[in-house]
Amino acid sequence: MVLLRPLALLLALVVSELYCLSWFIDVSESQGPGATLQSFSFNCSPYIPTLELLHVQPPTTFFNPPSLTRWQGTYVGKMTLSSSARLDALTVNHYELQLRFTCGNQVTEGRLSVNVQRDPNRDQCAGRFASPAGEIIQVRETVTPRTPLYTLLLPGQGAQMNITSAQDPPYFPGPFSIDGQGQLWAPSQGLKGQAQKVFQLQILVTFGQGRSCRGMLTVKVLPVSSSQVSFPQQAQNITIPENLVPGSKVAQVHARGFDVRYEIVSPVPCRLFSIARVDGVVRTTAPLELAQAPDAAVTRLRVKAFERLRPWDSAELDFQVDVQSVNRWPPRCLPALLATQIPETTPVGTFVNTFTCTDPDSPGSTLDYQLLFHSPASASSLCLRDGVLEVNDTLDCDAPGACLQHTASILVLDSGQPPMTRQGRANQASSLTFKWLPAEVPVLVMVTPVNEFSPTCVSRTFRVREDARPHTLLGSVMGTDLDYPHDSIEYSISGGSAPFAVDSLNGEVHLLGPLDYEMQKSYRLTVLLTDHSQDQDPTCHRSGSCTITIEVEQDVNDHAPECEPPFQELTVYAHLGRSLEVTTVSCRVAQEPQRLAFSYRIVGGNSQSRFSLQGAVLVHNDLMLGPPWPEQSHTYELLIRVADAGPSTPHLSTTATVIVHIVPWRASTGATSIHRTTVPSRMTPLLVTDTEVFWQPEPWLTQVLQTSSKPTQALLLNRELRDPLKGLWRPRGWRHPRHPAVS
Repeated sequence: MVLLRPLALLLALVVSELYCLSWFIDVSESQGPGATLQSFSFNCSPYIPTLELLHVQPPTTFFNPPSLTRWQGTYVGKMTLSSSARLDALTVNHYELQLRFTCGNQVTEGRLSVNVQRDPNRDQCAGRFASPAGEIIQVRETVTPRTPLYTLLLPGQGAQMNITSAQDPPYFPGPFSIDGQGQLWAPSQGLKGQAQKVFQLQILVTFGQGRSCRGMLTVKVLPVSSSQVSFPQQAQNITIPENLVPGSKVAQVHARGFDVRYEIVSPVPCRLFSIARVDGVVRTTAPLELAQAPDAAVTRLRVKAFERLRPWDSAELDFQVDVQSVNRWPPRCLPALLATQIPETTPVGTFVNTFTCTDPDSPGSTLDYQLLFHSPASASSLCLRDGVLEVNDTLDCDAPGACLQHTASILVLDSGQPPMTRQGRANQASSLTFKWLPAEVPVLVMVTPVNEFSPTCVSRTFRVREDARPHTLLGSVMGTDLDYPHDSIEYSISGGSAPFAVDSLNGEVHLLGPLDYEMQKSYRLTVLLTDHSQDQDPTCHRSGSCTITIEVEQDVNDHAPECEPPFQELTVYAHLGRSLEVTTVSCRVAQEPQRLAFSYRIVGGNSQSRFSLQGAVLVHNDLMLGPPWPEQSHTYELLIRVADAGPSTPHLSTTATVIVHIVPWRASTGATSIHRTTVPSRMTPLLVTDTEVFWQPEPWLTQVLQTSSKPTQALLLNRELRDPLKGLWRPRGWRHPRHPAVS
């Protein structure tokens, strides 16, 4: 399993800026081939980027060339272990990988530091010890008895080690032994006289719970040489800067002798330094940052020089390496990006966001902060006080373009030499100094709108004619809202009984149905205004209202007169040569009782013009009737059209039906030779009113009778006898009970 430090790595390449950063990752030595060490994401639109592995220090084939794939518009690079990877923290615990990224014409390089960590659960023998040839140890025959010859380093703790191979004399001068710390001890008899002999020792390592492994140690005994290995120089102290990269040269030692080899004998293991076996060059093997590893400030090294064929001929040299602090790293801030949103009603002095910065080179040192605005360039709404970003001026989103997102950079400077800023990238490096170019770490503050004001409108009065058609536009309700975007208002009418509607978008008031001036002359409507899209929360609304009055402007004639009764049947005894008032047609408009002016005209049934109208009075005229005087009764069915005659338009009318039975009047004294009957002027005409009983069946009964199985017995009804205005029905063959001539 790859043990990664919790950091977010983003390499963003844009046209104007490039970032060159160093990354550090920890990898367990138990990781095998194919394991992913690190993933990088790049933005290189519109070019096709490349990612290269330039070199590895110390040289090894454990790392594959980086892969680069495209995913959702972003390029993702990966570093993985190769098929030959065999990580061993005891052998090499740090690697430096130099990477190069190319995006169009922009080229940047970065260093990936890989720290190999010991795996406490790794319980297997590794290295040359576990190989078939085993680990080879060369010792002089003059070695002191019962002295440690070699230390076997294995992962884990608490392992038990035993030599399982035979050590029988006379070949073995005495048994070798190994303790729990892995130290191999010389026989108690020593090795004097055993020169040129080779002793192979099989060693069993037991870790507990039935886990174990085997390895071999081969001890070669070398004869004593007459030559002498020595160091010509004396002990010395070496000072190096802490910004040396792993693999940098620290010093070089030289010893007199034949075919001399070098090794570090103290401290063992040496985590920070290594020495070349042939040329004696001492190099760094790990980063020397004093902030992360304070114990690296002073290291005392003991170097041993010996002849390759006679390792017992050796000499040792002690020297001290002092690591000097360098202002290498810029301040580090958490969070690295300030992004937040605040409402426009945030009071002045409110904390927008806080962050903390530290100097990796000098923890606890004083840092300086500067706030640089980018958009808008001269913004004064934010300020930086003691490393805290806060509101400096009133925020307002109620004007076009006023609700902005503020972008800025916070520049953090340390007190080292040269001063370092949090913004920047490494442009050129030497062993002691760095030059940095300024760059921007975004500060993004979005000011969000708040619905502060309720919509308002002014009460208005609209006038409309009584005969206005549906969908007629009466006027508009003009609502206003001070929040931006202005006048984002929806309109509605409280209640739904009035025949009016308001357009929800523009506030136009329309007529839905007919109006009646006589029923209602004015209406008062409450229009509700509700705003929308003026707050970060889409469910936040404010509302207001106003009253509009709609007055029906004109009284339009929309009701026809009605006559009571609508049908009259009268019997009149007429006098020869006289005019007689038959009846008065009584009509009115029930909905408009103030309307009294009507016009009357006979439109049907007035044969021989026997009848005339004097206003609403029906008059029978016999002045033009000469002898002989009719002996029989005669019936007239008169249709009288009654229309309103006022100034209102249109003029509506109705028709009244008057059936008049004219019966000649005869004197009681008997007839004379003159066929004309004379009626004294002093005599008063007699007006007889006869009310007829009629039957009006329900429509369903008509259908039943028409569909009866015995139509001959059914009462036949003639629809043609129906009164055209009032729907009165009379049976077929009906006759007046007193005057059979009237039908």
